[in-house]
Amino acid sequence: MEAPVLNEHNKQEYPPMHTAEHLLNGEMARRYGHGRAFSAHIERKKSKLDYHLPNSLTEVELKSLEDYINRIIQENVEVTEEYITQAEAMDRFDMSRLPDDASDTLRVVHIGGYDQCLCAGSHVKRTGEIGAFRITSSRWQDGVQRIVFKLDL
Repeated sequence: MEAPVLNEHNKQEYPPMHTAEHLLNGEMARRYGHGRAFSAHIERKKSKLDYHLPNSLTEVELKSLEDYINRIIQENVEVTEEYITQAEAMDRFDMSRLPDDASDTLRVVHIGGYDQCLCAGSHVKRTGEIGAFRITSSRWQDGVQRIVFKLDL
């Protein structure tokens, strides 16, 4: 089991959870077309993501998301990185959450062909290191869908 890592903001990160968050965010953006989470709280024991959605996700949709992510975990897909300039990133990514003091060189984290995202955080080397992904609860209120999840290692 990999130990938590301190990122550049001295915030403790748990690479398996952070990588699972990328998988959920990428699939939510693809399936529902409303972008990645606008709010995230990622911790070792449980994490939550908030999305702007017009309707609540059904139990079937939530189970489908869970199954999809677990399939990628079981595939043991490689997690890689590339470095690009901010100019290159503008055509590929939403730059709205990029800090004003970000360097011109940005890191892109790739999870096989399943997700790519600008990120300065810590990740596993392969998805098989994540453990089983489980959505433990969700709620929708006033256009916000919250998804809470855990990893069973």
